[in-house]
Amino acid sequence: MKPLSFFFLAMFVCISVSAQQALWGGQDIKSPEILPDNKVIFRVQAPQAVKVEITGDFLPTQKQETPFGNFDVPGAADLVKNAQGVWEFTSPSPLAPELYSYSFIIDGVKVCDPNNVYMLRDVASVTNIFIIGGGRADLYKVNDVPHGTVARRWYESPGLKMTRRISIYTPPGYEGSQAKYPVFYLLHGAGGDEEAWLSLGRAAQILDNLIAQGKAKAMIVVMTNGNPTQKAAAGEWERGMTKPSLWGDTRMDGAFETAFPDVMKFVETNYRTLETKAGRAIGGLSMGGFHSLHISKEYPDKFDYVGLFSAAIMPMQEVNSPIYEKFDEKLKKQFANAPKLYWVACGDSDFLIQSNRDFVQKLNDNKYKNTYYETGEGHIWKNWRIYLTEFVPLLFQ
Repeated sequence: MKPLSFFFLAMFVCISVSAQQALWGGQDIKSPEILPDNKVIFRVQAPQAVKVEITGDFLPTQKQETPFGNFDVPGAADLVKNAQGVWEFTSPSPLAPELYSYSFIIDGVKVCDPNNVYMLRDVASVTNIFIIGGGRADLYKVNDVPHGTVARRWYESPGLKMTRRISIYTPPGYEGSQAKYPVFYLLHGAGGDEEAWLSLGRAAQILDNLIAQGKAKAMIVVMTNGNPTQKAAAGEWERGMTKPSLWGDTRMDGAFETAFPDVMKFVETNYRTLETKAGRAIGGLSMGGFHSLHISKEYPDKFDYVGLFSAAIMPMQEVNSPIYEKFDEKLKKQFANAPKLYWVACGDSDFLIQSNRDFVQKLNDNKYKNTYYETGEGHIWKNWRIYLTEFVPLLFQ
């Protein structure tokens, strides 16, 4: 090889290695490894570490005191180091079908698994995930079925005096069709944003799979940002890459409900929708359930389907907003309009369980037709994914 050619080859190799430095130096370890019996092995190389633990929602829970009360949080288990400096933990029993999340704790510092690129952000926490297939969990997987489209759009909200981002799922075949579709407005909880149901809730996968199985009608799903002081998810607008917080931008003050017609106007102007009460549904988790409760009663002729998932049902006497005034009167008017489905769900160890049970009792005492679905466990995404898979097949039938 000529000296000059060798020089240029060497330069090319150096530049390529420099440009792709993130591709090299990773650990050549399989983690997690799902065994045929659905036990799972986790591994991480940390030869200098003194103590390595794993925490995840497949482990027994423990109580943790927070400003909002005692919550069940995942416990931790120790990993064992081998002679090569690789720490291992094997789940003591097979894991049931589900989407699981986990992190390592290395000498007291919580870190992600460097051998697992699949991660989710929940408010300001990032964890790794994996799926044990089978049963309901197959709805959370990307399967060989027709897929819908997820678009991130920007819409004008005169009510909030800003341009805001919105995530919209259109079902398989929408682009090649002239048909009009029903719309499901799906709202997130406190600390979430327009990405939450797509990432943590697996909404697009659930819709794709249920539609493909013939268990759900093809529908448009609209996921907007329920924090009225935010334009978009963290890092997606001019505020920059700020750290998300659970309550920093949360406002349950009537502003989001008052401005919600701006969302509907954008959707019904830009998409082929059924602009009828029978063609609209609204539902959400926690704060999103709170918003769904108040939006549906504030606009009683707009939604035939209402879903409250672990809803933050609470008195709002300290908030000065007409949205929360005359609650019983507005609820009576809403049920006089005979919604086709009013669906309430909550986990039996959720800190909101009693308020949800009390609300259902209120509905029953007034002979307001409703469906109540109670599961185990608490205020967690596992439950909210379950509720979505149960609620969606009931819509637009």
